[in-house]
This record gives sequence, C-alpha cells and structure tokens, in this order.
Amino acid sequence: MNNLTKFIIRKPAHEVFEAFVDPSKIANFWFSSSSARWEAGKTITLRYEEYNAQVDIKILEVDTHKKIIFQWGAAEAGNVVTITLTEQENESTIIEVKEEGFTGSGDELLNTMLDNKEGWVYMLSCLKAYLEFGVTNLRAALLK
Repeated sequence: MNNLTKFIIRKPAHEVFEAFVDPSKIANFWFSSSSARWEAGKTITLRYEEYNAQVDIKILEVDTHKKIIFQWGAAEAGNVVTITLTEQENESTIIEVKEEGFTGSGDELLNTMLDNKEGWVYMLSCLKAYLEFGVTNLRAALLK
C-alpha cells in the first residue's frame, strides 16, 4: 500500500531539492538537524531535538534537482519514500511525496495512512512557508 501527497512550491526545483539535501537548510522546515548531505548510498541521521527523537534513513537514489528516494523505519522492512520534483515553466515546482510499504489492514491501516498523510502535508506546508516566505519557525509546532 502507498500514500501520495502533492504540493506546488513557487520556487525552482534546484531550491526545493537543496532544502532537503543540504544539512544547513532542512532545520528550517522539517527536522532540527541532518548528519550529512543526502547522497545515494549514505545513511543519514535526522534528529528532532524538540522531541528527543531521531531516525536513520538510507538514501537509495538521488537524481539532482529531480528525485530523492530513501528508506526509513526497520532496516529490512522500512517504508520507501520517493520525493519527485517537476519544475514548471514559471519557476514553480510540483513536489510529489510517495511513501510505500504500509502493512496491516482495516482500521489499523487506515489510521496509519491518515497519520502519514497528515505528516507529509504538514512538512510540505512548512517547506512552502520556508521557501516562499522565509518562515522558519513552524517546523516543531505540532504537539502530540
């Protein structure tokens, strides 16, 4: 099972791409830190200092300014996330996030996928606010 989320960011694809792969930029909209620049074959540690949490991701593929594919979660059974960037003629970028690998059934699967979708929409909203308007303080605004 997979989950798909799409947004338009009114910035060129190279700026959207760099927001993810450059460790100095990701803290402006998503995680508080990234251990290294995202490159194929690397394992990156992403931290949320506010929640005393971290996750390791394995970068599976990078197509500069176009696509990033990574795996997170359990080492062998983790979900795979594909971030695709499609630049438009007006220097806007359509960003598509697809996460695959969900298991379960019924209400459990539905609740997992709804939580997942909510997380991607929030992250993409923070990315849009950061790149289009310079807002950098939304990242850790959610409370559980």
